[in-house]
Amino acid sequence: MGEARRVVILGAAGRDFHNFNTVFRDNPAFKVVAFTATQIPDIAGRKYPAVLAGKLYPDGVPIFDEAELTALIERERPDVAVFSYSDVTHEHVGHLASLCIAKGVDFELLGADKTMIRSSRPVLAVTAVRTGAGKSQTTRYLSNILKKLGKKVVAIRHPMPYGDLARQACQRFADYGDLDRHQCTIEEREEYEPHIDNGFVVYAGVDYERIIRQAEQEADVILWDGGNNDLPFYQSALHICIADPHRAGHEQRYHPGEANFRRADVILINKCDTADEKDIGAIEDAARKLNPGALVIRANSPVTCQRPEWVRDQKVLVIEDGPTLTHGSMTYGAGVVAARNAGAQLIVDPSPYAVASIAATYLKYPNARGILPAMGYGEAQIKDLEATIEATPCDVVLSATPIDITRVLKVNKPMVRATYELAEVKPGPLEAAVRKALGG
Repeated sequence: MGEARRVVILGAAGRDFHNFNTVFRDNPAFKVVAFTATQIPDIAGRKYPAVLAGKLYPDGVPIFDEAELTALIERERPDVAVFSYSDVTHEHVGHLASLCIAKGVDFELLGADKTMIRSSRPVLAVTAVRTGAGKSQTTRYLSNILKKLGKKVVAIRHPMPYGDLARQACQRFADYGDLDRHQCTIEEREEYEPHIDNGFVVYAGVDYERIIRQAEQEADVILWDGGNNDLPFYQSALHICIADPHRAGHEQRYHPGEANFRRADVILINKCDTADEKDIGAIEDAARKLNPGALVIRANSPVTCQRPEWVRDQKVLVIEDGPTLTHGSMTYGAGVVAARNAGAQLIVDPSPYAVASIAATYLKYPNARGILPAMGYGEAQIKDLEATIEATPCDVVLSATPIDITRVLKVNKPMVRATYELAEVKPGPLEAAVRKALGG
């Protein structure tokens, strides 16, 4: 055998670790010299720990900021760079490929099947073309279908390993106490709490082979709740991809959303109640071109403001789901829709009053100006979020995150919540697809 190929994995603390675990860990044909990190703060400078990296990496694997990639290539001389994160344009991927190729390094994207683990239970996978398309509400909708069918369901969430990676290898959440015990960030709570509220156990972590084997012990059906627009980690009996008509055309411009769009059994076009018909039709045309065998379903995303009288004729600060506004590139979400529907006098721009990490978020993602992304990747950032809310001159705060955000932050301003659900335009096709996938 020749020398092991030297590999650098380009990631964002999720897909990169999974690709390592399924393809490179314990494989003597490769030597992973480093990970790079982007999108998520406070990942670079750490290590993928030895306890997770396996016997070939007794010192773990270092993680560097992606901005250091050129220097890393010159120092470590990798043979190949493996791109392993999501919700980026094809152009973004191409620029990184050009950088690597110019430096004499091969550039690789792993095939989907190569990294998908097989389960002994049927898996229903929810993915998307882009972040913020409506995965959470679709997952809740599927949960209710599966409840009605009498299935015992465990949800497995795409990784969000922002803390101690070794301790987060396999996490189980059954109640709010588990969220507190694992010191979950706002982003984690936004994904886990709705499942807990629906009576389901949620698993997440880093080692998804270990996670699926444990989850299989207490489930009839596994519900894969994807992150960003990433591909599923498991082979699926039913693969659903959500498309957003407010971003029509992105199904052919973003990675790996286009791969999901091409692979899916069901393409669900969400938010039809607030979208233009021409944009809905454009996605249907793309589905016929790229995935003619897929079932295409239209769905609405009705938004409810819990106390509209608090919002009417008031100056309102709107909080939206963080990733939707950051790498999801949206300029507004359900909170703005709820505020407008409730008759807000003014939606107040918080960006002039943003402090520390929240101000830095606006610099990196200027599209988010005008509303407040619910950034909360750690205690310090939650404090920055609180300070920004307190400093913004408004009458009321309207939060449209998937959780009751008052459980994790405290402010001295009245706060009202907006919620949103999924509603098929013509009820029935999604349940029929689920029944068929489960053989019933």
